[in-house]
Amino acid sequence: MKHLIPILFLAAPAFADAPVIENVTARESGSGWRFDVTLSHPDTGWDHYADGWRVLDMQGNELGLRVLAHPHEHEQPFTRSLSGVTLPAGTTQVQIQSRCIVDGWSDETVTVTLN
Repeated sequence: MKHLIPILFLAAPAFADAPVIENVTARESGSGWRFDVTLSHPDTGWDHYADGWRVLDMQGNELGLRVLAHPHEHEQPFTRSLSGVTLPAGTTQVQIQSRCIVDGWSDETVTVTLN
């Protein structure tokens, strides 16, 4: 007689949408650049929220990081800034990438052309 081995399907975590980058403004400010990034994300509280975004060069190297220290479940979308970002000479474009405390860095980036 063959033994049947029950197969248990464990519930995998439901991956929410990555934080969406709704808008980015960039401007020179003093000796660096200031980035204002507007995100939206279905934050549910301390267990699941958008917890950061970063500025990358076009090769994917991190140039600046903005950590978001708390959830924004009642403030959507929301805008946070990062000042003093030093860009290599001749930089004409950067990428912005968002992060969620549960799902990590988004696969998507937004390209920003600097004026």
